[in-house]
Amino acid sequence: MTRLMMVLFSIISTSLMGAAIVVALTMGLDTLRPILGAAAIGFVAAIPVSWFVARQIA
Repeated sequence: MTRLMMVLFSIISTSLMGAAIVVALTMGLDTLRPILGAAAIGFVAAIPVSWFVARQIA
């Protein structure tokens, strides 16, 4: 299940990071810190999401 989680993590993390960056830019936060913060939040949020999705698949 760990391999499946890692494969899913690579897809899910980019999606969540991109969505978080779009939200930050929509809110008018267009400097470096908010964009990196949004990307970090998306990256960290992808860990439990990918674990849950892998668990549901396997």
